[in-house]
Amino acid sequence: MKRSEINQAIKDAKQIMAQYRFSLPKFAEFSAKDWQTFSLEPYAEILKSNLGWDVTDFNLGNFAQTGLTLFTLRNQSEKNGKPYAEKIMLVKQNQVTPMHYHWKKMEDIINRGGGVLSLQLYKRDEITDLLDEVCAIEVSIDGERRQIAAGDKIRLHPRQSICLPPTLYHSFWAEEGNVLAGEVSMVNDDLTDNRFLDPLGRFSAIEEDEAPIHLLCSDYKEFLCR
Repeated sequence: MKRSEINQAIKDAKQIMAQYRFSLPKFAEFSAKDWQTFSLEPYAEILKSNLGWDVTDFNLGNFAQTGLTLFTLRNQSEKNGKPYAEKIMLVKQNQVTPMHYHWKKMEDIINRGGGVLSLQLYKRDEITDLLDEVCAIEVSIDGERRQIAAGDKIRLHPRQSICLPPTLYHSFWAEEGNVLAGEVSMVNDDLTDNRFLDPLGRFSAIEEDEAPIHLLCSDYKEFLCR
């Protein structure tokens, strides 16, 4: 991805969050210069937990079609012992997060405002580790248990949420407008806990065509080496 694309994605996310009155913590506004000027010790939890901005095109090179903008608000680090995480995400209309599951993480995905958040779900075939296209799936939507067929589309309207257990394949995208989506989960580990159906890069290679307006969580090690 070009840094200019990342900067624009962050600007778009901030605009949508303001529209729906979702306020981010103060470190969301830190510039690269701020980070390079500050003493880092007070912000060790942010850096160790990989809190902050995260923009990805999954290294596919078409962010409008396949991509996601996220901000991680809380997560476990070596020091804080938190067993939970929280993210806020901007899912643009027709922008897909590819089919994947998590080995360990259980998560609730919440439509916090905008259009319809659509999901497609499959069980994992325990032998092939691919999609089980036969077995039905039991899901919980706002505490209501439902049975759905493998591959059926679920549509979450604003204020609705779904609980996704570990190893359940899922893909999601926005319809009828952009969606501000929340995620409340167990500890988030984007380095080792994502299994994509097709081999993908979770973090994008970045072409530095302009300066970052804010650092991504994946930028911390490169920009803040001291």
